[in-house]
Amino acid sequence: MDETSPASQSGIGKLILVPAIITLGITILRLVGELQGWTQILFGRGAGGGGSILGISWLPLILGPYFAVKLARSERGPAGLGRAIGLAVAGLVVFFLASYLAFATTLAIPIRMTAGFALMIVAAVITVMGWPALGRTLGAYGYAARIPVVIIMYFAIRGSWGTHYDALPPEYTGPSAALLRWFFIGVLPQFIFWVAYTVVVGALLGTIAAAVVHRKRPPVLAA
Repeated sequence: MDETSPASQSGIGKLILVPAIITLGITILRLVGELQGWTQILFGRGAGGGGSILGISWLPLILGPYFAVKLARSERGPAGLGRAIGLAVAGLVVFFLASYLAFATTLAIPIRMTAGFALMIVAAVITVMGWPALGRTLGAYGYAARIPVVIIMYFAIRGSWGTHYDALPPEYTGPSAALLRWFFIGVLPQFIFWVAYTVVVGALLGTIAAAVVHRKRPPVLAA
């Protein structure tokens, strides 16, 4: 099946629908908990979430294997699991380098963010090459998960809600205007960093899970 065909896109939509709804529910619960001042352990209000237990960033660790097994069982696995794992590992290495460049270097913010986020896109593309069906599914889920977050961040920043959705990162030196702050701490990280993270990490764990579950079966040709 052509992965860009309407039938394929419809299949992806059905596969991610329930996970996306669950993710939205967690996002809403997290927002309510922060606005109500519930325990910081679950509802941290610091930048980046403050390491809170309740969040959506850990979901790709579960959904990557879930999507992978579902796709493999529907004969939409990779041409070779070994190649898929290798490309996922390569994507992870590039993603780590990109994250270091974007967030840990002392370069000017426009330079390091532009270069870092560009490399994150490269990392995701490398990963998708190993198992296109899984990569596209994770990418679609990633955007379904992050679009509501970006919308919430817009209103949180405009209204200074005091949540992790509008908290500035430590030593933030970017624009102070609300719309530009939303773009730099909301749109770019959510649509590039977190979606790339979802694709890379989810695909690596998913491919390994598929290899374990189907280790006694012959490789399935790519759709």
